[in-house]
Amino acid sequence: MDERGGSAFDGDSLDRRTATGTRSGASDETEASDRARGGLPTDDGPAAADELDPSAERERVRSFLASSVAAAGADGIVVNMSGGLDSTVTAALAVEALGADRVYGLILPCNKVGATHARDAEALAGALGIDHDTVHLHSLFAQFGAVAPDRFDLHDEPILSGNATARLRMTLAYLAANATNGLVCGTANRSELLLGYFTKHGDGGADVHPLGHLYKTEVRALAAELDVPDFVVEKPPTAGFLPGQRDADDLGAPYEVIDRVLRLGVDRGLDVATVADRLGEGDGADVDERTVADLLARHRTTAHKRTTPGVPAERGRDFP
Repeated sequence: MDERGGSAFDGDSLDRRTATGTRSGASDETEASDRARGGLPTDDGPAAADELDPSAERERVRSFLASSVAAAGADGIVVNMSGGLDSTVTAALAVEALGADRVYGLILPCNKVGATHARDAEALAGALGIDHDTVHLHSLFAQFGAVAPDRFDLHDEPILSGNATARLRMTLAYLAANATNGLVCGTANRSELLLGYFTKHGDGGADVHPLGHLYKTEVRALAAELDVPDFVVEKPPTAGFLPGQRDADDLGAPYEVIDRVLRLGVDRGLDVATVADRLGEGDGADVDERTVADLLARHRTTAHKRTTPGVPAERGRDFP
């Protein structure tokens, strides 16, 4: 386990020259996040600095992971690693909390896009010193599609195929966890969870979500505290199912906007018009009401993803 303030990454084992992310490929969204890191809305206005203490959050997550594993009587955790920011931060914190020998990484590409990111994930797992395996899911997915009823053809259906792939990945994660007496460690952040931007019983299915209380912009701040390599931080957030796919396109806004909307509309319960007005005050980050309305509607309509399955009410009994 690393001492507080150090880094779980072994720079000597991480060849940044072969990583897929480069500074020249950084998106406008990423550059904006560098400038606005921590700049989330407070009572003083949308541009005021957030009170997040990355060092304190680092310790909070490490303690959470250690206590969760101990309470479950588990031997370690399993992390699905994509080469992206959230899974890298999660794996790094797991190593700090438990030690590299108690963390296992699964790298599960399913297409050419995923295979490119898989090479980054392998380099990161090596730098963290954790055992890891890469399993190419293309043939498994093809067999799955072949036995599915014809009416549910997965060909050229990115949402159906993406969700199916996510559930295959989680099946392998739980296989590994069962075989090693481990817990499956999710990698979703609060922004994704509040918007339902995850696959139910796929990447949303996990035993713990150590980043689930942190907005995406806060995860970036935590990544800086952990010395996560620049090429990871600078990658445009993406689900990785299609070439050129970005979270900002799927969600209708970059995370710098999304997080501000969610803090005001969800955390503080303000209405659409008030949120839009607040976000247009003084910092040049004007957000139209349609964007705010769409994001808050997505939060409402995906509530079922954040709850346990419903059961009929019975007199004198609650569930669970």
